[in-house]
Amino acid sequence: MPNTTKLSLALAAALFALPLTAFAQDEVAADEVAAEEEASIYSWNAAIASDYVYRGVSQTDEKPALQLGADLNFDNGLYVGVWASNVDFGSGGPDVEVDTYIGWNTDLTDAWNLDLMLTRYNYLGEQDGFGDGDYNEFISTLAFNETYSFTFGYTNDVYNLDDDGFYYAVAGSWELGSGVGLDVGLGRSTFASSTGFDDYTDWSVAVNRDFGWVNAALGFYGTDASGDDNFGDAGGNRFVLSLSIGG
Repeated sequence: MPNTTKLSLALAAALFALPLTAFAQDEVAADEVAAEEEASIYSWNAAIASDYVYRGVSQTDEKPALQLGADLNFDNGLYVGVWASNVDFGSGGPDVEVDTYIGWNTDLTDAWNLDLMLTRYNYLGEQDGFGDGDYNEFISTLAFNETYSFTFGYTNDVYNLDDDGFYYAVAGSWELGSGVGLDVGLGRSTFASSTGFDDYTDWSVAVNRDFGWVNAALGFYGTDASGDDNFGDAGGNRFVLSLSIGG
């Protein structure tokens, strides 16, 4: 998701590098830019990654990914957005995933935040006979103190197989100092028996740091033996390096 904080931090660093004689004038300009950013309802994000991993499983056959997204965020907490990435599910499969979503985000208290989102996973470019993988999913996330989060996802048509899929996850984010962040996640995917997929567990551990406008992240992702049974090599353990920007 977009991160406007990076833009503000990068701008502040640039201002401190300027001569003191120009600081007052540029401080006013910075305030104007900040005010415009705060008033804007539009945000965007872009990333390149050594692999696109979703719930522990490679979506690009362990190859690099280019990802782009944009959102409209309204004062009442409603938002709509689109996000896209290249994908590779084998011969004849789609080339691009385009996720469209609508949601609502609100602070329940000073500590608790609730996010409710309906996502449509759209896959483009598959050949005739490969099958249509498009489906919808409802995802709710409850966050505490911007550190811990609890996620529940449900679809009645997982992978376009006309049956139920559930996702449960817990995650945590901490500052380690010197601008380094640590993110840890544990998830569980369960499926109706008619889908032919085994329930499986995924996990992730990642560190990240801002370098000017760019956030660099290195993560380790994987699934249990059932994930390997479901997805083969795509469910195996792997390191992923990503570089992202947003505004």
